[in-house]
Amino acid sequence: MTIVLRDPIPLRAPAGRPPAAGAAGIPLRPLLEAPRRPARVIAAFPSAVYLEMRGDPRAESRDESRAREPRVLALVCSDAVRLPNALVLAATRRERPFRAVREGAEGWVGDGLVETEGLCVRARRWWNPRPALGPLGAAAAARGLRGVEDALDEVDAAAACGLAGHPDPEALAAACAAGDLAGAVEAAERIVGLGPGLTPSGDDVLSGLLVALRLVGGALRDGERAVWLADWLGAAVTADATTRTTAVAATLLHCAASGYAGAEVAAVLRAVAGLEAPRPAVRRLLATGHTSGADLAWGVRAGCRAALALAGSAAAAQRATACQRATA
Repeated sequence: MTIVLRDPIPLRAPAGRPPAAGAAGIPLRPLLEAPRRPARVIAAFPSAVYLEMRGDPRAESRDESRAREPRVLALVCSDAVRLPNALVLAATRRERPFRAVREGAEGWVGDGLVETEGLCVRARRWWNPRPALGPLGAAAAARGLRGVEDALDEVDAAAACGLAGHPDPEALAAACAAGDLAGAVEAAERIVGLGPGLTPSGDDVLSGLLVALRLVGGALRDGERAVWLADWLGAAVTADATTRTTAVAATLLHCAASGYAGAEVAAVLRAVAGLEAPRPAVRRLLATGHTSGADLAWGVRAGCRAALALAGSAAAAQRATACQRATA
């Protein structure tokens, strides 16, 4: 008997019932504004549904790895963790908007819609998962970081990390603070995909680190070295992420490399910038997943410390150069 594989039947909202409205993260714009493409539900939970794209006509572009991202879209309730690749529904978890969605179901994404069995959502609004930290002085950032670290230490967040006791996160943090790109890449590549779950601990640590390096470094005077490090380290860990970790984690690594953060991570970064109270922001982040919150927090702390260290080194070098010129 010959088995014929066919594309999924196009899905539409039930007759007489308009699509539900949602707010989409900006990284999803290339997917949602493109023509409809097939997708598949790879995970379904009461508060979130993850769809992975099945085909990509943009894969012929010169930068194939960039063209394929984001590969995963998250549909989430309004009271769920808000990932940077999320399309957020107005419904809460208690309303059970995903009760008819099953893992393995076929779907479609594009023309402004996300469709799968029992669910059709239209992106009505956009939200930006890249928090604006503004110009940030080194002293103010150091004070903000101390507040965040105090909140983390109160609950011993480091002990809750999925890689607690593993040497490579510490090696990664030390290399970043020293501006050692080769050492950072070597340590980072050892933890890509390390750990169980939809987002392994190693990838959460890297995501927190990358977004902190880029955003805090971008806000600091003399933070260019941190942004440079984020560029190269991000390129290294995303180059083959799709073959080394889960589809969800690979997409989140690409988002972090571009400076896109989940709402809970963004709140902690805003606390570092003095724009939010640190303790509530830290509590929200640590409540994320089993170890994901603690892993992300570990990476954010390491990235902030590295950005401050690199900015301080650059400022010291500039002062030394100015002194040499003045005495010449």
